[in-house]
Amino acid sequence: MRIEKIELIGFKSFSERTAFNLHPGITCIVGPNGCGKSNVVDAFRWALGEQSAKSLRGEKMEEVIFNGSSTKKPKGMAEVTLVISGMGDPTQDNGNDPQNFISVTRRLYRSGESEYMTNKSVCRLKDIKDLFLDTGLEVTSYSILEQDRIAAILNSKPQ
Repeated sequence: MRIEKIELIGFKSFSERTAFNLHPGITCIVGPNGCGKSNVVDAFRWALGEQSAKSLRGEKMEEVIFNGSSTKKPKGMAEVTLVISGMGDPTQDNGNDPQNFISVTRRLYRSGESEYMTNKSVCRLKDIKDLFLDTGLEVTSYSILEQDRIAAILNSKPQ
């Protein structure tokens, strides 16, 4: 299983559709202060089902929706899609085919309504969590590390 791509629309500082293709190996997001690095990490965690606005550096969940700027109007919704390969049904012949893709999407509207989808079909948050059960990819795993968590790991004492 591998995350191939993340696509953001109206999520935090990403007002327009923005896609990041992720190549095999370790992926690091680097750039100058204020360019949106932490927002990309937040997008991963949000798409995987993060329910705490504080964990996403906000007060309420609606704050993930692009709120406008001096040159751009606010968006009516935020959407993040993860495209993942190798998530096929292992009971099928093509279950471990890395070309067997699945998409996981989360949307939030300003009204407070939210949607979760797999392969563009509406599902429940529980379905998303079940999909990633036993994969090591979940909101609290070490697969996706934000800057503060890396510092905490590096500064921790062995026990």
